[in-house]
Amino acid sequence: MGRLIGSRAVGQEIIVSAVIIRDCNGRLLTVRKRGTQLFMFPGGKPEPGETASQTAAREAREELGIAIDTEDLQPLGTFTAPAANEEGYMVLAHVFSHPYVDGAQPAHEIAELRWTDLTAPLPQDLAPLTRVVIPALIS
Repeated sequence: MGRLIGSRAVGQEIIVSAVIIRDCNGRLLTVRKRGTQLFMFPGGKPEPGETASQTAAREAREELGIAIDTEDLQPLGTFTAPAANEEGYMVLAHVFSHPYVDGAQPAHEIAELRWTDLTAPLPQDLAPLTRVVIPALIS
């Protein structure tokens, strides 16, 4: 199986970082990228030389307009799922949690933000990776 080098996929696996941000009610921040239908955690592919936590922090800044410190990121684990926006690929995601940060707004390629309530039925339009990670959050 191939891996991501820089920001390009090799083979069938794409490496990404994602960050989970909860509000004071425990809801999860999800985003929908422009031209797509599914909601996912903020995140994306690494730039050359970035660590997984640096990627998560940069993507939060680019997608949400918020500054987060890599030292405040707590690793939750590495998860795999079918890629939401690259048909035929799998994502290998380094997932982090971060304390709530006020002021998140759709930026860069983000069309919409949505807070997902884990005490309600999950929306049908969640990306596969998001569906894989959520059970780990509520167990």
